[in-house]
Amino acid sequence: MKKYIISLLSFVLLFSACDLDIQPQSDLTFNGFWESEEAARAAHVGIAARHRDFANTFFTMGEMRSDIWGGLTIEEPYNIELINNDISISKVYFSNWANFYGFIHNINDFLTNVPNITFKNEDDKNHILAQVYGIRAQIYYTMLKGWGDVPITTEPLVGIDLEKLKKPRSPKEEVMKQVKEDIAKSLELFGSANRLWQGKNIYWSKAATLALKGDAYLWSGKVLGGGNADFTEAKNALASITGYELVPYDRLWGEDNEGNKEFIFAFDYQQDQAGNYYANFTGRIVDFNPLFNADGVSAKEKSVLGDGLSVVAGGANRYGPTDKTLLKLDDSNDNRRETFIRLYTDDTGHYPYDPSDVTYKASVLKKFLGSIYDDGQRQNYNNIPLYRYADVVLMLAEAKNNLNEDPTAEINSVRQRAYEENFEDYKFVNGDQASNRRVILEERYKEFVGEGKRWWDLVRAGEGIVFEEVTSLPASEAYKIYYSISQDMLANDDQLTQTEGYK
Repeated sequence: MKKYIISLLSFVLLFSACDLDIQPQSDLTFNGFWESEEAARAAHVGIAARHRDFANTFFTMGEMRSDIWGGLTIEEPYNIELINNDISISKVYFSNWANFYGFIHNINDFLTNVPNITFKNEDDKNHILAQVYGIRAQIYYTMLKGWGDVPITTEPLVGIDLEKLKKPRSPKEEVMKQVKEDIAKSLELFGSANRLWQGKNIYWSKAATLALKGDAYLWSGKVLGGGNADFTEAKNALASITGYELVPYDRLWGEDNEGNKEFIFAFDYQQDQAGNYYANFTGRIVDFNPLFNADGVSAKEKSVLGDGLSVVAGGANRYGPTDKTLLKLDDSNDNRRETFIRLYTDDTGHYPYDPSDVTYKASVLKKFLGSIYDDGQRQNYNNIPLYRYADVVLMLAEAKNNLNEDPTAEINSVRQRAYEENFEDYKFVNGDQASNRRVILEERYKEFVGEGKRWWDLVRAGEGIVFEEVTSLPASEAYKIYYSISQDMLANDDQLTQTEGYK
């Protein structure tokens, strides 16, 4: 179990820092802040910690609007309007640009000042600068996917002149240009080194920037029309990632496995510091104890999870997988069937899953179920990956397919991990580009439930696929691909305009 104490640093805003090996200077003031290597290192850890604060936003933006969630829950469901794509000028999600710009101002301050600080080891300075350029690229890329046109600011915030903060929305093509420039700068500063900062995957890395590059260039090529030039850049970036591998599922999830060779970059959660947001995908013992899993085993039995406690202690059951999701993950030969624990009112056994079965009550997401701590409660301190190697492999398959190349090796590597001794019955055989695209989407659907990928995958696929798969979003409302902004934002900034299509 992880038991660390949080460290705090005042750096323009109060940063909650990760497990620090250094002690920030106690006499730092704002005016003299950027004068020492120690301060720069502390600010870097603060940026990593604040990045973690947005992990739930990244997940929600990347998954809630897709076809994964919206099924039965024990307790009142959350985010139903967002799941149903009920978005308008009066129903605005992630208002004030999801508060990303406050973070961007901190990043800009860091990127402006740290180059002027002398480090004992200049490679360390370049490494933390490379990390922060990568993080800024990831933030702008998320905003691009969420809103399309957004303001661009790369200068630090000096003074409190509100008029200077006002900026019009830059076209999405310019935002993507900024993303690509930050990615290039990050890779330049990382250089040929491939080391992890402090040997941990909870800090941004060269591999994380390369994974982001593959991701962003796939989007640029498909959604923004960059075509084969972008797809080639994506393929080359993804193919250059080394040192990672697909890990058996029993060594992939849980606190004891967080240093696995599949996680490229993960958000760090620790006791006495911060817990993740997956408690709402679990539930309460009082609700689950009368129920049985799909094999007819009582939820009271320790064997349900095999870790010494019944299904869940603590948490809530606010998000339920759709019938479509449960059917996709219902093959007993597929290890990914264990993504969910399905719960029923009787012990007769319920395989295969039947959407008309009235004894089905709810499901528990098992990936990030948490661990049992000394107080007997299940706590949510699992680290959450933003990029893992399976993502890289399937994005590489997508890039190859977009270039009319054969994605067989990549698809089959993921399937072999999923089906193990039954793999021969599930081997992928190369088809045409359209059918391959569907296969890759299907694999990503099953592989990344709960990891904030599916909505972005469907939009990036193009060909109107998102409207076919997400029944709550008709093609006639295609403008809803991008979020609206609030009336308050428009009233407070006369340079902003509403997202195209909203009236």
